[in-house]
Amino acid sequence: MHFRTELIVPESPDKITLQTPVLTLGSCFAEVIGSKLVENKIPTLSNPFGTLFNPLSIVKLLHCSLEGSPPDERLYVEHQGVWFHYDFHSSLWGASREELRERLMSTLTAVQQWLSRTEVLIITLGTAFVYRHLESAQWVANCHKTPSVAFQRELLQTEPIVAAFEGLFAKFSGPLKVIFTVSPVRHTRDTLPLNAVSKSLLRVACHELSERGHAYFPAYELLLDDLRDYRFYKSDLIHPSEQAEGYIFEQFASAYFSKELQKFIQEWQKIRQALSHRPLYPNSPSHRQFLEHLVQKLHKISTTIDVKKEIAQVQQQLSLF
Repeated sequence: MHFRTELIVPESPDKITLQTPVLTLGSCFAEVIGSKLVENKIPTLSNPFGTLFNPLSIVKLLHCSLEGSPPDERLYVEHQGVWFHYDFHSSLWGASREELRERLMSTLTAVQQWLSRTEVLIITLGTAFVYRHLESAQWVANCHKTPSVAFQRELLQTEPIVAAFEGLFAKFSGPLKVIFTVSPVRHTRDTLPLNAVSKSLLRVACHELSERGHAYFPAYELLLDDLRDYRFYKSDLIHPSEQAEGYIFEQFASAYFSKELQKFIQEWQKIRQALSHRPLYPNSPSHRQFLEHLVQKLHKISTTIDVKKEIAQVQQQLSLF
């Protein structure tokens, strides 16, 4: 007897290893995946532009990075003494226009350098709704609390989404595996009926892109169809809970990680658990022995990954004895 419609994610022939550089971009779910990759020591640049919900903003900033072009000068905006840019998330800000410009150029350069060696690009799409800045006639990523009369909301169709990504990928040189996902986070401000329309357009676009050789990972379906219960959501009933995020990441790892990487993560998670251990008797000989054993494990694994910070953390605790 089955009590849920379990989704089995097909195993990918293209495997991520401990040495595979990864770039994640898109909605907040890209940050969830990215942070878990970083946590497990996989070389990852996680959502460097901040949260980007619509596909055209993702494409635009990747073009800027590849071409080394500066952010659109028409799209800087000041709000309550803080400067933002309509193409970037509000986590990227400056005390002045010049300070922000330098920060944005630094970010674009960092992404350009990362793209030169990236082997896997994970893109999470959040919404098919876009906002056009009326004064510049440009689609923007974030309205930064500017009055709504300055924008016009539009609903993208699948054709321009697919065309934008295909035009972008034509500029990449060398092998690059692209994995698309649709964020399972519902945009309730659009209303639930319109959120369904938006997500369905994104899902069709991802399907068309998968027909052209790109991969699709069903994060959206795993939460809404497989888990399918509000106990797997945070208290806002919109975002997936930590347990749900962990489950979805496990499915991703099972499908895309090499057997060696999966084995490494099992060992690394035990070490991470030991690093976060809070001793009942911190000054006891047994705890000192525990720390010494932990340092030995870290030194052993240091031939595979960079654990200088973790070793320093444990040695600092040992110095207190």
